[in-house]
Amino acid sequence: MKAKLKRLCGGVMSSFFVVMLVACAGVGPQPGEMEIRSGVIEQITETQIETNHHRGVGAVVGGIAGLGLGSLFGGGTGRDVAMVLGTLGGALAGNEVQKKYDKPVAGQQIFVRTANGVLVSITQPATPGLSKGQKVYIEGSGEAARVVPQ
Repeated sequence: MKAKLKRLCGGVMSSFFVVMLVACAGVGPQPGEMEIRSGVIEQITETQIETNHHRGVGAVVGGIAGLGLGSLFGGGTGRDVAMVLGTLGGALAGNEVQKKYDKPVAGQQIFVRTANGVLVSITQPATPGLSKGQKVYIEGSGEAARVVPQ
């Protein structure tokens, strides 16, 4: 009786794991694969693309540097005040430096009518050689989608 119960439990568990593996299998493109659709450009609009740098990194790095410099001055309470002022000053300076490097880049918003009639809008860095009426491929999907000539 115990052997039959063990075999039954083992079969149920095996079936459960098989069902879970099948349910977890991806339906979309697998790693290393890319979705590619074809279409025709209907419109291209020039635009500016904001950089994707993380805001605040300059302030954090500047604050840490200011903290280190502030710790070199004074002693006791004076040193604590120097560290706080160094941190605040460094954060402000780091933020200003980062603003100078975070400039928008030239881009294009491209409207492509796919082969199945769906209109897709993709914003990407400016790509020379693309024009209205041109046959193109849309490589990838979501944020990673890009329009490339056929």
